[in-house]
Amino acid sequence: MSARPQLDINNLDEPREQRVVVFVRAAVVASWALLLFLDPRLVAPHPITTWTLLAASAAWAALLTFSRLRELRSPPTWAISLVDSALTLVGCALTGGAHTLLVAVLPLIVIAAGLGGRRGYVVAVGLGAGYTVAVRVGDASTPVPDRWLHGVWWTGYLLGTAVLVEVFSRLLERQFDVAARSRAEAMAEHEALLEERDLRERLLESQHARQDGLRVILHEFRTPVASMTALSRDLAAGALAEPAAATALSLISAHTEHLRDMLDNLADLALADGSPVGRPRERPVVLAELAEAVLDAAGIPPERRSATVDPPGATVWSDPQRLRRILTNLAENAARHSIRGPVELNLTGHPDRLVAEVRDRGPGLPPDQLGEVSRKYVSLGDRRGTAGLGLWIVAQLVSGMSGQLTLSAREGGGLTAHLEVPVHDPG
Repeated sequence: MSARPQLDINNLDEPREQRVVVFVRAAVVASWALLLFLDPRLVAPHPITTWTLLAASAAWAALLTFSRLRELRSPPTWAISLVDSALTLVGCALTGGAHTLLVAVLPLIVIAAGLGGRRGYVVAVGLGAGYTVAVRVGDASTPVPDRWLHGVWWTGYLLGTAVLVEVFSRLLERQFDVAARSRAEAMAEHEALLEERDLRERLLESQHARQDGLRVILHEFRTPVASMTALSRDLAAGALAEPAAATALSLISAHTEHLRDMLDNLADLALADGSPVGRPRERPVVLAELAEAVLDAAGIPPERRSATVDPPGATVWSDPQRLRRILTNLAENAARHSIRGPVELNLTGHPDRLVAEVRDRGPGLPPDQLGEVSRKYVSLGDRRGTAGLGLWIVAQLVSGMSGQLTLSAREGGGLTAHLEVPVHDPG
């Protein structure tokens, strides 16, 4: 991991820190003015030059304050340090040399420069040398050896300040690196937890989809198996004569094809993405044959059913197994709830869609329940053995065929199931 960029107190990005820096510089100039006001003897040797220098320092501080607050382009760091150093050293020379209190400003300049890296050492040595010159020039009352001593003494202190600033800066950088690594590790752990949770959710959804598929298969097997059992028993007992026996054999054949398609869907369920209704297999569908197969599979006796196909002899290209499952479930539902009332099936073939309606004369449903019956495990009837899957399966199949199913109350009592699915014209 790369080290954190060096701090630069003269070029901070945060507005608050910028204000602190400029206010400290302004406070130093103000303290200088207060010092000269409280002790006029400091101004006595060079009054005009001293006050002129103070005015220049105030103008410099005001310029930097204005540029910071207005977010204007500021001078480079080295230029700021150079001007601060020059003004302070000249002030030390004018206000007493070795005895001036302005020497306390020099460590502040070293601190400001030291936060920018190793240049703090250069600034410390330069300030020490400049201070030595200022003492030699501005203090004639102190013996020469003492003036040299003052210069060397403060140079050492300024170098010590630069060393401490660099050490503290490096400690801050290391703490920053540790905090950054800790945060990166925490974010990585958080991402891993999110991925693990997402994986668990996908696995759970896949498991639920497979369970739904098995429930669909069991539900869809029940009707044809029950019908085939009854028909084969009647045929074996010789209870059916012609043409009823031929009809029974035809119905058994249709049930067999239906079960074969269901087994194919079960294989799809085991190999594909877990769709509970399998994948579509399109082929020509004769609507008249579809209507008869649906009403036979639903177990609706001839006297209770009617079927119309428009136009007569219409054929569409679609998935017959899915259409049969949808319409059989709707017809079974209509027969179950209309008790002895008629069940009407109407199929209308268009070049681009098939429109089917299953109508009954049952008790119907309140408007607030029309959207509930297609939910999984919701059964509004009281027939034993229903699992609330029939209309949910219909909804899944219709969705898989990009179709639309609506349930509405029928005028005069009963329910109308209106189905539209896209198809192809085989002609």
